[in-house]
Amino acid sequence: MFLTNIESVPGRKITAVCGMVSGSTVRAKHAGKDFLAGFKNFFGGEIKGYTELLEESRNEATQRMVRQAHALKADAIINVRYATSAITVGAAEVYAYGTAVKLDEVVAKQV
Repeated sequence: MFLTNIESVPGRKITAVCGMVSGSTVRAKHAGKDFLAGFKNFFGGEIKGYTELLEESRNEATQRMVRQAHALKADAIINVRYATSAITVGAAEVYAYGTAVKLDEVVAKQV
């Protein structure tokens, strides 16, 4: 499955639009890591627990979006975007969305 944040797949022609696809997840780190993150808020620096939380969330949301595109028999998802929102302290939703499309067949060039 090709994923791109632009409106096309370079070198390929879009032959059909299957529709919008999306995936989301809401995740939270456990209380111990949330407590330690409070110290980072005071002293500054990267909060690695939250960085991991968002990375895991983006991956899960992307996988769910791709599964939806596979169900539509799509070849690619274009215009992929992500949105993040805080649900509660220490928990965030990541929403991935894009347009599932079918692509023309790849034709090998004769040399």
